[in-house]
Amino acid sequence: MDVQLWAWLALVLGTVVVIAVDLLFVSKSNKEMGLRTALAWTGVWLAVGLAFAGVVAWGFGSQYATEYLSGFLLEYSLSMDNVFVFIILFAFFAVPPEAKLRVLTIGILIALGLRLVAILVGGVLIAQAEWVLYLFGAFLVYTAWTLIKHAEEPADPSNSGMLKFLRARLPLTGTYDGQRFRVRGEGRWMYTTLVVVLVMLAGTDLVFALDSIPAAFGVTREPFLVFAVNAFALMGLRSLYFVLEGLVDRFPYLSYGLAVVLAFVGTKMLLKDVWHPPIWVSLAVIVVVLGASIIVSWVKTKPPRLT
Repeated sequence: MDVQLWAWLALVLGTVVVIAVDLLFVSKSNKEMGLRTALAWTGVWLAVGLAFAGVVAWGFGSQYATEYLSGFLLEYSLSMDNVFVFIILFAFFAVPPEAKLRVLTIGILIALGLRLVAILVGGVLIAQAEWVLYLFGAFLVYTAWTLIKHAEEPADPSNSGMLKFLRARLPLTGTYDGQRFRVRGEGRWMYTTLVVVLVMLAGTDLVFALDSIPAAFGVTREPFLVFAVNAFALMGLRSLYFVLEGLVDRFPYLSYGLAVVLAFVGTKMLLKDVWHPPIWVSLAVIVVVLGASIIVSWVKTKPPRLT
């Protein structure tokens, strides 16, 4: 896949424009999204992400379009798991409704920058030393195992080493002050709880990136496509948060589905010299496994009908 510099620039510029439109028109009031608005924008961003497969097909061929679709569906599903952790974090820190959108926005912008760097570094490593794919594959299989092992354990932010580090190193107020990140107190600058939430949010996304970026390289080795699937998956993360905020308990089997998919992708990377399934097989596995885990979760957790 020969990606010209102009294509990279167009993708990055398009991402910036979309984010700017979102900030200027969708969330300029910094108010918490209503469910109807969140559903509408989640549908818009999902449609944009899927439609980009047509751009890839037009510019680079159907093979790469299928790789993009596989990566996008995988990253979008991982984003759902990411959002559930965000929901737990926001509930744990009792983030005020008016501050949620701002923290999500800044956290996602940081995540995009960090992922772009990680993707470029990963692409260079793979180009220079293809054996790195074995490390990625082994890591994905290990991640799948840990997902299954801890699937029934509720996340507890209070045990986070990052939180303990922040409490030990930063002068914290322990409270909120609107949407401010720091305030003057006790003769010095002190940081509000909003800073802690932002750092925890960015750190959590970075941890998820350690899974998602190798997984994306497992379905396509093109850094351009890996960044595209990450960018389009992250674009809808804020609206997806407000859609899933009240549904965190309705998807208990999603982690199992993600574990199966990650194990499949990791195994494919480990066996890359002897096993070369067509890309449509990867796409089919992702769609069937994740779709089944979502449907089964929704049916199994359906509230009982009142009589």
